[in-house]
Amino acid sequence: MSKALRHSLQVLIPLVGAAALLPYVYHNQLLLFNFIVFLTLAQGVNIIYGFTGYLPFGYVGFFGAGAYGFAIAVMHLHAPPLVAMVAGASASVLFGLVLTPMLRLSGPYFAIANLAAALAISEIVSNPALESITKGPYGVSLSGIFQPAFSYAVAIVVMAFSMGCVLYLRHSRFGLALQAIKDDPISAAMAGINVVRARIVAWLLSALIAGLIGANFAWFVSVFYPDNVFSPDFSIFAIVFALFGGVATATGPILGVVLLYGLYNVIGISTPQYFQLIYGLLIMALVLFLPNGLTSLLRRWGIHVI
Repeated sequence: MSKALRHSLQVLIPLVGAAALLPYVYHNQLLLFNFIVFLTLAQGVNIIYGFTGYLPFGYVGFFGAGAYGFAIAVMHLHAPPLVAMVAGASASVLFGLVLTPMLRLSGPYFAIANLAAALAISEIVSNPALESITKGPYGVSLSGIFQPAFSYAVAIVVMAFSMGCVLYLRHSRFGLALQAIKDDPISAAMAGINVVRARIVAWLLSALIAGLIGANFAWFVSVFYPDNVFSPDFSIFAIVFALFGGVATATGPILGVVLLYGLYNVIGISTPQYFQLIYGLLIMALVLFLPNGLTSLLRRWGIHVI
């Protein structure tokens, strides 16, 4: 194990421990769970955008596929929750495989195509004709497996897995290959990197992470509607949190979620008009002065960023 990776794990383990202990100090478990969901999604966006340059506006499609894969496994196969989570993650990866031809696109074309794919799968699961399978637009109720404490603990494991994946990419040859592809795919291919395979692996890894936390979300809330799990807010927030903190690092999404989602819960719920103003000003300041996110500022101050 390299010294950098060892140092990263020394930082990661206390963070995961803090997430596990917070419910005993702060009793709003739903809020803490939402922090974990957005942090995990931001790390997933981090993988596909920070290391390959693909901006997934429709990333919520993987999240929703994971939630419905979980629900179908519970409702029709009577699978226990942990097995159903595997089914939900598999559904997201399968959806990712179907969408791999989109990786031939780039820039706004990929972003728009990805968004269209998410809208398409949302329309499919909410179709009344599929009510016997997905419950259509009428919502899913899984109250028989409602286990908020256990599902919260599993969410921490999923979050740790997502951060571990990012740390691996930061310190592995495969991660360096992805960075090379992002900077110049032609030169990377000439250097012997299998560009297509590397992009597909990163794409499916990000789909797996979104599917796992989507399935975990379905388990935690137990009652949800298509509009909930396919809400564009999941994609938008995850992207903004990752970009605000800084991509291609595990630290960046953590900073983005803690600061922006924390700000939203402090002032956004009671006085949304002020939140929108402050939120907009923060994003403008970031784009103008810190285009590489808050982690670039930390590096200037000599602070090690994992």
